[in-house]
Amino acid sequence: MSQAKVDRYKEEKRNREKIMKKQKLEWFLTKTVLSVLALVIIGWAGISVYRNVTATPDDGTVQVETYTVNTSAIDDYLDSLSEN
Repeated sequence: MSQAKVDRYKEEKRNREKIMKKQKLEWFLTKTVLSVLALVIIGWAGISVYRNVTATPDDGTVQVETYTVNTSAIDDYLDSLSEN
């Protein structure tokens, strides 16, 4: 080992505790910021959905949307399974 390499190793060994503490703090801050960001996105999505679901027209009535799903293909398939 060269002397510079030995000196660098000794310096790192002396400051290892400080380096580890700094890395832990950076990791904690990263997790905290990402968690807050995720909560903000989830909260924003929830509020948006809530506002769209509970939106009322100006006259105060609530409109409910209905959807129709055609399941004839699934029914035919299930009927063919029960025939066999």
